[in-house]
Amino acid sequence: MLFRIFCVFFAFFALLLSKLSNADQMVGLQKLSLEQAIQIAEEYNHDLRLSVSSVASAGAAKIIASAAPNPMLTIQTFNINPAAGIGAGNLRNKTVDSTIRIDQLIERGGKREFRTENAADLEEAARKDMEDMHRQLRVNVSQAYYDLLAAEQKREITRQTVSLYESTVTAAQKRQKAGDISLADVARLQVDAMAAQNDVTQAEADIAKAKQALALVLGQTASASAINLTDSWPAIKFNDVEPSAVLIEQRSDVLAAKARLEAALATRKLARASRSRDVSVGVQYEHFPASDSNPQGSGNSYGIAVQVPLFARYSFDGEIKAAEAAVTQAQENLEKTRDMARNDLANSWQDARASYLRVKQYEDGLLAAAKKSSDAAEFAYKNGALGVMDVLDARRTLRATQLDALAARANFAKSVAAMQAAVALSENNR
Repeated sequence: MLFRIFCVFFAFFALLLSKLSNADQMVGLQKLSLEQAIQIAEEYNHDLRLSVSSVASAGAAKIIASAAPNPMLTIQTFNINPAAGIGAGNLRNKTVDSTIRIDQLIERGGKREFRTENAADLEEAARKDMEDMHRQLRVNVSQAYYDLLAAEQKREITRQTVSLYESTVTAAQKRQKAGDISLADVARLQVDAMAAQNDVTQAEADIAKAKQALALVLGQTASASAINLTDSWPAIKFNDVEPSAVLIEQRSDVLAAKARLEAALATRKLARASRSRDVSVGVQYEHFPASDSNPQGSGNSYGIAVQVPLFARYSFDGEIKAAEAAVTQAQENLEKTRDMARNDLANSWQDARASYLRVKQYEDGLLAAAKKSSDAAEFAYKNGALGVMDVLDARRTLRATQLDALAARANFAKSVAAMQAAVALSENNR
């Protein structure tokens, strides 16, 4: 009875802790900065957790590879004659041939060292893969964060457009009653107003999808609806100096490829060492007592055995050729990774530079000019100095300019985040 009460209490306590933990996580999502999002992702992201497990698995493989062969103990009894029996007396006096033997494999050619070297290099590659996963995760979280921020600001732009259309439709209806404009002009405005309302509906759906995408990266898909961003766009500044090529060699993905090349070279050494014959040495003690029924007994005797493989039919040519091919593949993979890293860094820098220049254009006057032109058109229309189509064109131009400026700001933020993640991790690996 007491055991059942304890089990119920323990289950209740565990459930309470789980709910408190979920509540704390929910609070974090409701006031989510970019750095907080990255911290949550580093704790709960599934891909990063898998990479951590891969490092642990590679560490275990190194322990296995560095282990020396265990000795083999053999205990056996033979020369049991069913017709003559095994004789009288205790177990030691039985007229059977009993042997205790220990065999030890002695590896030659440095096989154990090469296996250990290979496993250590693969562990280092797994660790660098994990570091590169951290880099990619920061980039993915930043991009998802800024995509959501852009979706929310796009919704605000569309809401402002809807509000503007509503006031314009009201003013147009008054002018139509006064005979200043036709009913067809009012209908045009109402059509655009309904289209703008549809844009708000689509923007709401885009926000929901962006929240789900961010929650997936964070490993918090069950709490996607609770996400509420607190950060705005990063400052508009850009270091117009192209990243040094030295950073390429310090990137984690390049270092992982280098480690895999070293592992392949160790595997080639191991394959070549297979032609060094391993020797098995055995020592045995044999007890075969003599008796009236067993005059052939030899008493106690000792023996030594040495086993050497004979490469009469096969000399590990296949393993050596496979290892040579693996080295070639690892070298090619390293060059490919270098090229991809170089291309990635160059593209990130070019994207950041181009988006910076675009954002500066919008911030330095283009966006203000479009707003001023639209305001002038709205004023002129309300005072009867401009037609419906002209004000609609001005309004569409303003909305398109606002959305283009928003897209440029989002692209700048994402490209800068990618640059910062690549540069920071490369500098840490120096």
